[in-house]
Parts: sequence; C-alpha cells; structure tokens
Amino acid sequence: MDIDEDVLKAAKELASMRGTTAGRVLSELARIALAPRPSSGRKRNGVPTLPRRRGAGLVTQEIVNRLREET
Repeated sequence: MDIDEDVLKAAKELASMRGTTAGRVLSELARIALAPRPSSGRKRNGVPTLPRRRGAGLVTQEIVNRLREET
C-alpha cells in the first residue's frame, strides 16, 4: 500500500491523540469516506441541487453578475 507521507503523518498524530494505531485511524476514515450517503434525489437539469434554507433568498442572475463585478 502506498500512502503519502503527509497523510501518514496526520494519521499517526491522530492515532497518538486517540491512543490507537495509524492503521485503525486510516480504516475508520476510509469507512466514513466510502459509506453511502443519503441522496436528496433532487436534481435540476441533471445536476444535484442543495437543500433550501428557511429564510434564504433566491439567488438570481443579477446577484451573480453583481458579485462577479465586485471581484
């Protein structure tokens, strides 16, 4: 198995803090990353959409253009 040095170092540091091994830390992180995530199933034009927040306004093309001009 080929693990980048920075990733291995971070895993060893986490393992030390948790009182476990780097292998167990990497296994736990891999399980989390590979676990299926619930999908809202909402798509627009084939692209997944984000959930709406209560009280959040609608983002219009005008707002996007204004933000582009500010940068």
